Parts: sequence; C-alpha cells; structure tokens
Amino acid sequence: MRPEILFPLFSPARSLPGIGPRLEKLVEKLAGPRVIDLLWHLPSGLIDRRSRPKIAEVRDGEIATIEVTIGLHVPPRTTRLPYRVHVFDETGEMQIVFFSPRADYIAKSMPEGEKRIISGRVDFYQGSPQMTHPDHILPLRELNNLPLLEAVYPLTAGLTLKPVQKAMQGALRIVPDLPEWQNAPWLKAQGWEAWRPSLLKAHAPQSPNDVDPAAPARARLAYDELLANQLALGLVRLRMKKLPGRSIIGSGQLRSKVVDALPFALTDAQLRSLAEIDADMKSSHRMLRLLQGDVGSGKTVVALLAMLTAVEAGFQAALMAPTEILARQHFATLKPLCEAAGVDIELLTGREKGKRREEILSAAATGKVKILVGTHALFQSDVAFKALAVAVVDEQHRFGVHQRLMLTSKGGPGTDVLVMTATPIPRTLTLTAYGDMDVSKLDEKPPGRKPVDTRALPLDRLEEVVSSLHRALERGAQIYWVCPLVEESDEVDAAAAEQRYEHLRSIFGAKVGLVHGRMKATDKDAIMARFESGEIRILVATTVIEVGVNVPSATVMIIEHAERFGLAQLHQLRGRVGRGGEKSSCLLLYHAPLGETAAARIKIMRETEDGFRIAEEDLRLRGAGELLGTRQSGLPVFRLADLEEHRELLAAAHDDARMIIDRDPELESDRGKALRILLYMFERDEAIRYLRSG
Repeated sequence: MRPEILFPLFSPARSLPGIGPRLEKLVEKLAGPRVIDLLWHLPSGLIDRRSRPKIAEVRDGEIATIEVTIGLHVPPRTTRLPYRVHVFDETGEMQIVFFSPRADYIAKSMPEGEKRIISGRVDFYQGSPQMTHPDHILPLRELNNLPLLEAVYPLTAGLTLKPVQKAMQGALRIVPDLPEWQNAPWLKAQGWEAWRPSLLKAHAPQSPNDVDPAAPARARLAYDELLANQLALGLVRLRMKKLPGRSIIGSGQLRSKVVDALPFALTDAQLRSLAEIDADMKSSHRMLRLLQGDVGSGKTVVALLAMLTAVEAGFQAALMAPTEILARQHFATLKPLCEAAGVDIELLTGREKGKRREEILSAAATGKVKILVGTHALFQSDVAFKALAVAVVDEQHRFGVHQRLMLTSKGGPGTDVLVMTATPIPRTLTLTAYGDMDVSKLDEKPPGRKPVDTRALPLDRLEEVVSSLHRALERGAQIYWVCPLVEESDEVDAAAAEQRYEHLRSIFGAKVGLVHGRMKATDKDAIMARFESGEIRILVATTVIEVGVNVPSATVMIIEHAERFGLAQLHQLRGRVGRGGEKSSCLLLYHAPLGETAAARIKIMRETEDGFRIAEEDLRLRGAGELLGTRQSGLPVFRLADLEEHRELLAAAHDDARMIIDRDPELESDRGKALRILLYMFERDEAIRYLRSG
C-alpha cells in the first residue's frame, strides 16, 4: 500500500555506496536497516575547516587547514612508537603523527620536498604543535575537493565518520520531491522551506546554530513528524468514536448508597470528572477517556461510581491493575463500598486457582459478579463476561495498548474504556501518547489531607536518622524505608533492601519487615497485611510500593539514595504517606556530592507536592523517552522531534490535525492526499487503514 514515490526511501541501507555486509550491521545498530532511517539520523555537530593559519599561528585543540612542505620522515624503531613526518612553512615547523602506520600509504601521500594541504585537529605536545592522523592530505591542485564544512554524526562502536558521511551523501541523492502537505501560509509564517530542501539543509549545517533543534530546517522536519503523530492519533480516535457504543444510563441508586458510605465528601474535581464520564457513557459512541489524578486524589472512587452506573443499567464492569499488590489494594478499597450498595465484587489474579478460580469464572460468565477486579489474568482466554460494558485500566502506561484492547474485546466492540493513571502526565506527553482519548483531571486532594513535610539529608548522617526512628516509633508512627536495589551489587554503590533490612532488624527486631519484587506474591501479601495491621512498624521495600499501596497509619517515608530515582517515582513514593489525619514526613537521603540534575530533582520535591508541576519538571530534566519508559508504555519514539524543545510545535500540530480531520476526515483533498504520503513516510500506516478509501 506504500506509495511508489517513497520506495527509494524504504530500500535497504546496504544499497547505499560504501555499505557492505559488516557496515550494514553497524549502520542498522546506529540508525536502522533502511535508507530513511539514515536520513532521520541528523548531524550532532559540525567540522569547520575554513581556518587557514600558518604553522606559527595554530592554536591547541583547533581544526586547522594548513599548506605545508613535507620534510623528513622518521619511521618508528619499534611497533609501539608512532611514525612521524616533519612538515614546515615559512613561519615554523610541526610534526604529523601516525599510530599503527601503513608506511607505503604515508610515503605515497606525503612525498618529501612536495607541498601538501593537511587538515585536522592540532594539539601541542611538549610545547610544540602536532597533528595526529590528519583527516585530509591533498596536493594543492585538489584544494577545491576539500570539504570546508563537514557534518558530524553520532556514531556507534566500530563505525567511523567517513563511511557514514559517504552513505549519507548517497541517501541524500535519492531523496524524492514530495507534494507539500503543510499549509503554505503556515510555512511562510514560520520561515520554513519545502520538505526536500529542509532535509538537505539539515544534513549540511553551515554554522553551529544549524544543528540546534530550533534551526528552521530541523524545526520543519520535527513539525512533520509531530503532525504525522497527531494526525494518526486523531484518525484512530475518529474510528473509535464511530464504532457503535451502548448508551448506558444508571438510576443513581447504587451510587448514592456508596456516596453516603464514604467518610468524606467528593471534591469538585471528582464531581466534574464524573459528569464528563457520565456524558460519555450516555452517548451512543464508545467512551475512551483518560482519568489523570495526582497521588491520593480519589481516582478509585470515581472509577467505582462509573462502574456502578453500568451495574445499575444491568451490565458488568472490570478493573485491571498492573500488579497483584495493586489489584488486591483496589479490591480491599472497593469491597466494603460495594457491600454497602449490595453489589457482588470479586478478585481474579494468577493466584486464584482450581475450584476457587472456576467459581469466579462461572460467576462472571453468568453475570452474578457485577464488578471483577484483577491483573492481566482478566484477559486470558477462559475469562468471559455475560455483559461487560465498562473496562477500567489502572496505570495504563504499564500495559501495552494491545492488552487494553484484549480486555475491552471481552465486552464486544462497544465496551467503554476508562484509563486511570496516578502518574500525572505533562500535556506534551498526554497529546503524543494519549491523543486518542478524552482527558479528565483530578487536580484536588480530598479535604483534610495535610501536606507532607519533605526534607533532604546526606547519607553520611544515616546513623542520626536510624536513631531518630526510636522517637518516631514511640509516637506510634509506621515507617516506610525504600531502597533502590533488592540485593547489594558490585557495580552500583547503592543501598540494597536486604542489607538495610538486616541492619534495621539488628536494632529494632521483629518490628521490621521486608518486601520486594522478587518475593513470592503470597509472601509479599503476608508482609503487607502485617504492616497494615501495625504488627510490622518499619517496612523496608523497593519500589514495589510505589503505586497504589494505601496504609493510612504510615506517616514516615525514608528514601535512601534519592538521587537514583526519577522525580515521578519520588513523588509516587512520597504519596504513600499523608493518607490519614496525622502529620507526615518524607526524608530524602542522598549520596553527596549531588549532580546538577539530582540536585534539581530534590529541590523540586522540597518545593511542591503538585504532581502536574513535578511531571512537567521531570519531562524537562529527563526527556520524554525516559519519563514513562518508552519501550513498555507504547509511547511513540520520535526521531526528529524533541518534546521539550518543540512543545509549541506539538500544540500547533495538535490543532492542525484536529482541523484537518474536521474538514477532510478521509484525506481526499489535494492536501489530504499529500498527508497520506506523510503518514506512510512516518510509518503511521495503521491510521491510513482506518480511511474508507485507504
């Protein structure tokens, strides 16, 4: 289905000059297996050979192009020594140095007594200038062949710059002229050229400014990529909206029973989000909504009230969580509320086996169970529902999109989907990763939540911290102590949970418990239950407690080696305390001295508890790929766009894509046909399949 005009770009990289079988593997590792992958691999710097000093004028570390006369050759006496060639001009002399030399090549390219142009980096050795392995050695008559400006590309081990430059020149020669998919007035307003000249310019920088993400040629290419992303998401969203849904209208009876049973009043943000969800469920289209809420903002209650609407209308609902701890936590939260409303709720994880599992499956298939909570066990083939109408997916970024689809397929094509995340997502990422969804935001905390007092201390004061735990325990506090590793490692000097557990247990005895991801699920649950009951007072843990763990009596959070955690993680961990009425504190222990980024993270943690601000800062400090863990989250991988540098372009691409879809949903106009080429070029073929005539 790919248009013929794009065929040259999708041919294998081995078709380019200079790329044989060995280099093909290295080029694939560097950029990808096809010509277009190499074209998206933009220069990271520039070599400027325009400086033409005399020998007496050269400076240490500069790239210089010098006209010299070749003097004495000094071959090495042993293989360990370099081959040296003396060269001179009317102002002085210097040495050209070759390690592991090929004497025949040197003799041929630098014959004694002749003039040559040499170009490369100058360095000073024992006060005298020398040039090691010049990049170019040319007779004077070939001076015009010397590239005065050369693009420098990021490389991989075993691959040097010359073959990459040669292959890139071959790739640029076959770049086709493509029909313009951007609006002419928009291009003019931005000062951008057409696509092909922009690509050629991006690969031929004339100054250091030209390798900046904001340079016109690069910004144009980044915008193309962002528009392809936004247009593809918009088309998927349009398709989802067109799929027939069910109009689900509840009586409100079950919901009012649950609201009456809550120990607090719903916040304005919860009421606003519920109204948006209700409107989606009432409509005849499928709901596809993202519910973003900061730590402790009450997402689970909103999800329950949405699920109860389905139950009131005679349907079933399911809630899927990424870990067993979180699934059990949700079940523990929801069960008493469902009992207050007289609604059957069950839990299904990998641990429910044999007769018990069969009972749950039978109850789901006959419709007796109205709400089923579970892990990815929910979308296994033997799980069937009588009438699933709403699927709630928690911590969506831990699941692939296909897993979400597998769960929703249990209820047929009209299943309403509510995705929840406790990791506030910056607007830029919401647009690129969740652009196919409507978004509701819980930006308030339930009344009565006190701010968490956050402090930072260097690790050399660890013993003071441990001795302060005696006072905290006397006050009745329960304490989390989080470490970055399960067991000690030679590679990383970071506290290991097992060692810290042994250390604290030697002081506080049986009051200390340990939980980490490598333990059996039953063992983890047993420890968590003892912590919730207060039998364990200090819980040493890895980040398995990061999301969803809810022990209101825990009031102290100690994070060891806080500099090793991302901002979003630190925020999530801190969110495990401050859930009850007592004042809570969070202590960030760090290994001094702190790097710039780690110091910035800790400063932000001390300044704010606003998860949305923290998410924006995290994006700024870490970049998009790392923020949600691109690989497992289904986040698009951008080759040309930088979400931090190009955030304004992303907002413009979002608006432009909406306008295109409103005016030309099948991409049948002249611009629409050009946009199809854009989608194919950025491999958003899936979106094109949704077009009637695609």
